[in-house]
Amino acid sequence: MDLSRRVNTDPRRALPSVHRLAESLIRENTDLPRWAASEAAQRVITAAREQFDAQGADGEGEIEVPEGEEIWLDRARVLARALASAHPRRVINATGIVLHTNLGRAPLAPGAAEAAAQAAAGYTDLELDVASGRRGNRLAWVSQRLGQLTGAEAAYACNNNAAALLLALNTLARGREVVVSRGELVEIGGSFRVPEILERAGVKLVEVGSTNRTHLRDYAEAIGPDTGMLLKVHRSNFELRGFVKQVELGELVHLGASRGIPVVEDLGSGTLLDLSPHGFPPESSVPARLREGPDLVCFSGDKLLGGPQAGIVLGREEWIAAMRKNPLARALRLDKMSLAALDWTLMTLLSGRGEQELPVLRQILLPPREHEARTRAFAKRLLEEAVAAGAEVDLEVIHDRVPVGGGSLPGFELDSWAIALKSRESAQVIAGRLRDADTPVLARVRDGVVLIDLRAVDEEEVTGLFEALGTALH
Repeated sequence: MDLSRRVNTDPRRALPSVHRLAESLIRENTDLPRWAASEAAQRVITAAREQFDAQGADGEGEIEVPEGEEIWLDRARVLARALASAHPRRVINATGIVLHTNLGRAPLAPGAAEAAAQAAAGYTDLELDVASGRRGNRLAWVSQRLGQLTGAEAAYACNNNAAALLLALNTLARGREVVVSRGELVEIGGSFRVPEILERAGVKLVEVGSTNRTHLRDYAEAIGPDTGMLLKVHRSNFELRGFVKQVELGELVHLGASRGIPVVEDLGSGTLLDLSPHGFPPESSVPARLREGPDLVCFSGDKLLGGPQAGIVLGREEWIAAMRKNPLARALRLDKMSLAALDWTLMTLLSGRGEQELPVLRQILLPPREHEARTRAFAKRLLEEAVAAGAEVDLEVIHDRVPVGGGSLPGFELDSWAIALKSRESAQVIAGRLRDADTPVLARVRDGVVLIDLRAVDEEEVTGLFEALGTALH
């Protein structure tokens, strides 16, 4: 009988201890906070052990553990820096899509951001009437400015447009029927669907018409004693073409008025300026929609309006007053930072400086010739620097068309210009390197080419964009 001591040959013993890995990480990266280094070390080693356990359970082949601590240091360092970074991070939007939902839609104007920062940094008169010393209304000033800009009887603002629609439905039609065209039962970002919002609002959905064609008679025939609202939903992220028919807002308003039923339009995205001289479709104008006579119109504050995330409702005083009294209003209200930014944005529009000071308006209204000239100058400098650095790159300035984005104006595109980049590496590799830059750069990839569009790139971001491109192409 062999009584010699058995040696544990489990290769997982080669893994460094969490404590040792964290201490090595801190020693070699003094700028990393201890908590991030410790958490990263724990996650890296735990993930490795779980992977090895799974391989052992499968019984397929031998378990191979990378030798040396350096590989574990590298993995932990990357994770620790990600953990210690502020989130969400600032990125450079080189896609040309102004209202990019994944990138936070419209950037705030510097003045609006400063207004939000000031509100956050100290006490404010958020719900105080300073003159009387009594409790005030946090929406008083914003509501007044919205009325001045649009001519609406009353106005209300909450934390986003889905909340605005939810509150309107729950206030006007809770426990009753809401009639909607089948062609307008859209799914918005994040897989949220209009029928589900209606269900949560406590109303019963009544679908009318077909996917592609809905007539006024369909609404009329659906109206009954339990009908509480006629709802029109803007197709914010798709369009129907071909053999189609939809009921115009004015027609629906006339029907609702004749039957004593309120009509509400969920516009999704709207502007308070008339952009039709620039070729924008008429339904983008909120004041124009209000003149059609609906009881309420709701839309987002962080899309074409160019302000912070908010849901804005305009319309009849009686319905707005009822919404303010709804218990849900408190759960959906705007905080002081968003209110300050929205107030600044509305004052800027009232002063007539919107097209100059609001980034979203400045970017979507950028003259094509100005955009082309800037793009060609950027491309020339990029090529010169790439050649000087010995990089093999092929670039071309091309005419392009881009959507406005953010679920706004489906089918409507902006004339644009872009730099089409090719190199020895694939377009996906180059795009990945751009995302890995100190300030991540988001570009489009189409037909094996990386497209860089400067429409939404501020001048202060140009240096960072050059540096990221230089690194990605070398």
